[in-house]
Amino acid sequence: MEIEKIKSVIEAILFAAGRVVNVNELVSALEVNSEDIINIIESMKQEFEEQNRGIQIIKVENGYQMCTKTEYYEYIYPIFDKRNKPNLSNAALETLAIIAYNPKITRAEIESIRGVNSDATIYKLLEYNLIEDAGKLDAPGRPTTYRTTQNFLKMFGYSNSDELPELPKYKMDENQQIVIDDIIEENKKEEEIEEASEELLQEDTKVEQEAPMPEREEGESASQE
Repeated sequence: MEIEKIKSVIEAILFAAGRVVNVNELVSALEVNSEDIINIIESMKQEFEEQNRGIQIIKVENGYQMCTKTEYYEYIYPIFDKRNKPNLSNAALETLAIIAYNPKITRAEIESIRGVNSDATIYKLLEYNLIEDAGKLDAPGRPTTYRTTQNFLKMFGYSNSDELPELPKYKMDENQQIVIDDIIEENKKEEEIEEASEELLQEDTKVEQEAPMPEREEGESASQE
């Protein structure tokens, strides 16, 4: 099959699918090896950009999706989507970041890091399809674990989780997840330092208030009189 025809078929599939299409699906449909498929799609992405098209092809994990460019969102949204625009609070963004960097994390572990109940926040993120159930943890009670979704990657412009900004180096466990106890301990140390600093500041203020005013020199008193 000619390259131009392959491009046309890929464009038709991505347009009709309206979702992320796995490379293996394209390989099966076109009977072309995966390396050639990827190279052709990368070429198409460049052509779309050079032609200043209103659509683009984005890579999401091991697949591709055709979508509109983000800069045209304000024109498209009022026409095609009457739902309320997702509004993520600071609490939701904080929880989402914790899950993004710790796939297969439990609600209890999230709350240990945040220090507050996270039921409502987790429910909202599930409703927005930014996180999903990642299965049950092999532990007492079999708690549910969570991970981010492809929708999360698309919303924040990442192809995969490896593109997330690098975090400060924490100790990792055998599952390559941040050791929660270390973060909790570090937070406690930071709180203790802050409390000690406040006590020291209060003590300094108290000393300043209790310190006697210096006596005036005789010459100074006479000159003022």
